[in-house]
Amino acid sequence: MFRPSATFEMPDTTLVPELTEIQQSDLIQRIHVMLREKNAVLITHYYTDPILQALTEETGGIVSDSLEMARFGHQHPADILVVVGVRFMGETAKILSPHKKVLMPSLDATCSLDLGCPIKEFSAFCDQHPERTVVVYANTAAAVKARADWVVTSSIACDVVDHLTRHGEKLIWAPDRHLGHYIQNQTGADMVVWGGACVVHEEFKANGIQKLQQQYPEAGLLVHPEAPKAVIALADVVGSTSRLIKATFELPHTTFIVATDRGIFYKMQQAAPHKLLLEAPTSGHGATCKSCGHCPWMAMNHLQNLYDALQNEWGEIILDGGIIQKARKPIERMLHFTTQA
Repeated sequence: MFRPSATFEMPDTTLVPELTEIQQSDLIQRIHVMLREKNAVLITHYYTDPILQALTEETGGIVSDSLEMARFGHQHPADILVVVGVRFMGETAKILSPHKKVLMPSLDATCSLDLGCPIKEFSAFCDQHPERTVVVYANTAAAVKARADWVVTSSIACDVVDHLTRHGEKLIWAPDRHLGHYIQNQTGADMVVWGGACVVHEEFKANGIQKLQQQYPEAGLLVHPEAPKAVIALADVVGSTSRLIKATFELPHTTFIVATDRGIFYKMQQAAPHKLLLEAPTSGHGATCKSCGHCPWMAMNHLQNLYDALQNEWGEIILDGGIIQKARKPIERMLHFTTQA
């Protein structure tokens, strides 16, 4: 496994403005109006603030995982796509719809997996294994996608890798090592794995979860495959965000311990309103905790900067045309695979 040398600082989420209920209501009404006037639509990830998820649903947008975000934006007739999530999601929307204006509440909202896989270092890594097919997770920059043969999300990663393995291909996987090792275990793939990790999912620890399970022995455990192997081993269901939401109403449990970003609770509670959802414990609390179960970059999205982005058309995703052309191929390959599977 290759260990990247990239380092990065965590964002300061204390800068998110505190709004009164009246201020929130006023901004929501104004955003409703601007979306109609500008022929714009909100495309929002499960990990964002519940207020933003509710606003997206009210205005005809989509709250979903990164795969469906990409598909929805590509197919929607809006002139402006407002991506409420992290930067790689906005870049993916622009790659698939280069003729549309793509805005984000904050262009600084990125992802530890993206930051931990810089293109120069990753490209040199790929050059060391020219015989291997390059498969990258969606949580990567546009330039990394442009270097890849395939782009996948967690919902289809195992299916794509299994397909490639059955055709005799050896692979490079990047950037999340925990997801990579999970895929290897599920498919038996011959993969060289990049050493990145998600700052949220890596904080879930097996011993803390086992202690919580002792308090709630009837609880089911839902785990995203970006979590460490020891946590995955305890799970009742391992899967993408969409799969975990589906599990909350499919499984008979009345209580669930959830080992993914707590932003997902909004949609889980919609799916199973009478069930108890518990946050899986992380490795620390307060100052000792890098994320405490919530992505600090997702937390950079809020009503005020969403309003500002729409009003002033700030936060526009701009990408080089050559990068768009190259990155579009592996993304379209992914979308085509999902329609054929």
